[in-house]
Amino acid sequence: MKEQRFLTVHALTKYIKRKFDADPHLQDIFVKGEISNYKQHSSGHMYFTLKDEKARILAVMFSSSNRFMKFSPENGMKVLVKGDITVYESSGQYQMYIKEMRPDGVGELYLAYEQLKEKLQKEGLFSPQYKKSIPKYPHTVGVITSPTGAAIRDVLTTLKRRYPIASVILIPALVQGEQAAPSIAKAIAMANGNSEIDVLIVGRGGGSIEELWAFNEEIVARTIFESRIPVISAVGHETDYTIADFVADMRAPTPTAAAELAVPHIDDLMERIMNRQTRLLRAMKEKVAAQNQRLNRMQKSYAFRYPQRLYEQKIEQVDKRREQLVKGAQKLFVLKSEQHRRELGRLNRVHPRELLSEAVASYKRSNRSLKKALGNIHANKQKDLHSMLTTLEALSPLKIMNRGYSLVYKDDGQLVKSIAAVKKDESIEVKMADGYMHCRIMDIKESENSGS
Repeated sequence: MKEQRFLTVHALTKYIKRKFDADPHLQDIFVKGEISNYKQHSSGHMYFTLKDEKARILAVMFSSSNRFMKFSPENGMKVLVKGDITVYESSGQYQMYIKEMRPDGVGELYLAYEQLKEKLQKEGLFSPQYKKSIPKYPHTVGVITSPTGAAIRDVLTTLKRRYPIASVILIPALVQGEQAAPSIAKAIAMANGNSEIDVLIVGRGGGSIEELWAFNEEIVARTIFESRIPVISAVGHETDYTIADFVADMRAPTPTAAAELAVPHIDDLMERIMNRQTRLLRAMKEKVAAQNQRLNRMQKSYAFRYPQRLYEQKIEQVDKRREQLVKGAQKLFVLKSEQHRRELGRLNRVHPRELLSEAVASYKRSNRSLKKALGNIHANKQKDLHSMLTTLEALSPLKIMNRGYSLVYKDDGQLVKSIAAVKKDESIEVKMADGYMHCRIMDIKESENSGS
């Protein structure tokens, strides 16, 4: 037999990997499928299976590629991915190394919005119990927005027209772009460091979902939630809803509406003050007149006209009440004494010594019954165990193999029950009672009575 050269598993796997890596059709390919068995390692790397109705493939997305994703993958999510196909040498399995991923059939930003909204809602950031009330008469209003946008002009104009006595502090912030979310969060934190600000307006004018995205970032939502100053969210137009709107203490459909909600109207306040002044003067006059009438009635009353007679009547009432009190105390003493005698007699009838003696006797009876029952159970269980051990030993395949029998397995671990299941030159493994033998089939012969 000619000597053959055998490859190691490592060498074979490495060769196959190089074939994969050299194939241009397996580089930067686009695949769509459904995520299953998703797991994100503590290092940030994502491991999952990408599947469809007929096949599946292992997939890996390293943290260097997934850190820019706006959404979080989940089991059952359909996605579109881009990446390379190669072989993982340690296991010899081919898998896909993903560079980019986006949802299939729904926008990435919209999916990220819904995921963050669901996450924060479960944490309770939208709960009404955490909403702070907006002060009715703020002395200072803080405004966080772009200093050059149309929103700040509308807010300042509305505040000046409605409530000119309030001070306005503008805290500039980026409201669009990658640095907008940190800029807004920093401005909110800065406003909370100013003890003069009573209410805070955070917002900008309308725009696309991409332009308003800074107000859907988690850092902005959590900063608004942690703000000690009540926050009015005013982002976009009336139909635009952002995460900031749900977390804020109050949501305004537009920046102008936010300014109207933040402060009262000066004319309304003046009218209310005048009404209150008129009502106060009227109430004071009515109160003085009523007290004068009361004073006149008291001056004409019996107590003021005949105080000595009134005093004598009260002295007589005190004497009667004293007599009633003495009689009542004596009657109560007799009643309680009788109750005490009855309770003392009942206590003697149920003396603790008698109860203790009865309890000791009951305990001894129960203890004897318990020991007897435990002894019976132990004996029965030992008998059952001995019977099971005898049956198990009789049925053990190892006991049969001690007589010289053996089992034959193929390389894949399948038990060989017939010569039809193997071929010539095929490797097999023979299991005997004391170990294994690895053999190669030299020839196959059918027994003479195999057809009978």
